Amino acid sequence: MDYSVLMSVYIKEKPEYLKLSLESMANQTVLPKEIVLVEDGPLTDELYAVIEQFKQSSEKNAQMLKVVPLEKNMGLGNALNIGVNECSCELIARMDTDDIAKPDRCEKQLKAFEDDPQLDICGTFIEEFEGSVDNIVSERKLPCSHEELLSFSKKRNPFNHMTVMYKKSAVLKAGNYQEINLFEDYYLWARMIVNGAKMHNVGQPLVYARVGADMMKRRGGFSYWKKIVRGRKKIMDTGLMGFGMFMSVICVQFVFCIVPVSLRDKMYKKFLRG
Repeated sequence: MDYSVLMSVYIKEKPEYLKLSLESMANQTVLPKEIVLVEDGPLTDELYAVIEQFKQSSEKNAQMLKVVPLEKNMGLGNALNIGVNECSCELIARMDTDDIAKPDRCEKQLKAFEDDPQLDICGTFIEEFEGSVDNIVSERKLPCSHEELLSFSKKRNPFNHMTVMYKKSAVLKAGNYQEINLFEDYYLWARMIVNGAKMHNVGQPLVYARVGADMMKRRGGFSYWKKIVRGRKKIMDTGLMGFGMFMSVICVQFVFCIVPVSLRDKMYKKFLRG
């Protein structure tokens, strides 16, 4: 089965992370037909150098990489919206430019689609690491069956975004990605679910996801909480989540956002991770 890889990079990302991420997708046990890399606005010389080095490293990589440059930074949702339309395959594997996929990630997801032709979206667990993949600090496990995911999605994001493989037609049917800070993925899943999309998670960690102290600092404060309220309201408006659940979730998130960073980190690992 052919598939595309969809990635988006912007000016603040680290060249060394982009290099590892690209290499991990170019060395899958089942190779992608293409890697669609959206340049979300002008990049640094160092990031451009990584992209050029990747293309020059082999004829295979040069043929595989499809760069989509945007004149200005448009945000992740808009960049991915454009990227989905640039993908030539029905199956699209999402990947973040600072994470690392395990070699058999896409092979196992393709097997899930082969086993169930009705499947629309398939994710995996992740192993979160600091520094190097030898330093795993936590694992994010999620429900695997469609029924479990349907129930779970009413209160929490049912997929690790950097792990998903989905059908392009199902994404477009739901209106594609839209720009809504922090919720570009969850808002898309909500619309897909309401449309009747069939879901599955492979019960294994197939992507190494990069974390660190800075992540916990970013996930706090009143302005961050306001973004959560806005995103959750959009999800409630799809009909996936009721008002009671909306209020419950944003109240819990308010507490999470105002506690000290050290306590937030402990809460994150205890309640939001497997």
